[in-house]
Amino acid sequence: MEDCIFCKIVEGKCPCYKIYEDDYTLAFLDISKDCYGHTLVIPKKHFKNTLDCDEEIFARVMLTVQKIAKHYVNLGFKGVNILNANNKEAGQSVNHLHFHILPKMEESDFDSWPKLNGTIVSFEEQLERLKIN
Repeated sequence: MEDCIFCKIVEGKCPCYKIYEDDYTLAFLDISKDCYGHTLVIPKKHFKNTLDCDEEIFARVMLTVQKIAKHYVNLGFKGVNILNANNKEAGQSVNHLHFHILPKMEESDFDSWPKLNGTIVSFEEQLERLKIN
């Protein structure tokens, strides 16, 4: 896609700090520098997010996410957060499928879990609307 920064990175038109690459995926450091090792994993082919990605490419992206996460734990990190947002309303800021991997040494390094307000809707009402038949 012409105006997509991640597509420009894949095409070599914009630089990146590459962690890993294969025929289908690319993993590179996030330029935000908000935490040590913040890594993005993207498919080389443009998909907006998980909602429009075909199953084969999605599976390959997830395998790369797993490979990078395991690699970071093998390097000595104690855990990783894996984050993804789909559409602007969920916080997606770049319209190219991507997963954030945030390696952590200590539980207190940073809080990457959202603070939620809870719901008053009963489980029965939620189930009625959300269940896949």
